[in-house]
Amino acid sequence: MTRALRRRVPGAPADVLLRGDGAPTVVVVPGLGLSVDAWRAPALLLATQLRIGVGVIALPAHGLPARRDEAVDPASSADRLLTRLDALTEGPVVLVGHSASCQLVAEAARREPGRVSSLVLVGPTTDPRAPTWPRLAARWLATARYERIGQVPLLLRDYPHSGLATFARAMDAARRHALAPVLAGLPQPVLAVRGRHDHIAPPGWLEELAALRHGIDAATLPAGGHMVPITHPHELVEVLVPFLAAVRPPGPRRG
Repeated sequence: MTRALRRRVPGAPADVLLRGDGAPTVVVVPGLGLSVDAWRAPALLLATQLRIGVGVIALPAHGLPARRDEAVDPASSADRLLTRLDALTEGPVVLVGHSASCQLVAEAARREPGRVSSLVLVGPTTDPRAPTWPRLAARWLATARYERIGQVPLLLRDYPHSGLATFARAMDAARRHALAPVLAGLPQPVLAVRGRHDHIAPPGWLEELAALRHGIDAATLPAGGHMVPITHPHELVEVLVPFLAAVRPPGPRRG
């Protein structure tokens, strides 16, 4: 059992969510500050429609608090993710990231390409045209008007649990991380997805990622902002299912 699995606190969000039968072949890391509950609806829909196991893993800064001396940059978080994968499943998996966790799942694929069959990046950060705090804040504000109020109770629980100071440290590291060179050097298929009104991951940014090499595709949902796993799970899954049906690895044999 890893250190993160021992961090349970009564009433706190869980650190692993499993849906479907058998070991997961699709593994999700929530966005910064979000718990595994942010992916509860999409995970259930994917597991049901594709008849697979889906796992959602929380990490420090991504659903779990981090110590002050604990690194929360994408590379360090990728190492933790790979350790957690070893305890959760065998064989290659599809890794799914949201927002800043897109960068850490890409780093995990770079470190151990044999463990990762493909990547899904939902609202990937950080667009190099807006790496500074003022520009990031402006894009958050431009996106916020399109977010649904129903997500607020989840955010009010999740962000304090992960810690606002941890969030700030992790976001500061993420905004300095260059996602494009990592994706350009990967062999795996990649699907980048954004909500229609996501100014944090604008269409030009996804088009730039898709132009890096063959095997990277981009899609825009008909609605939604940056928090589409919470606010538009059905629309998100409708886009993910064809991609995952084509690229997901077979599950472990039973018996």
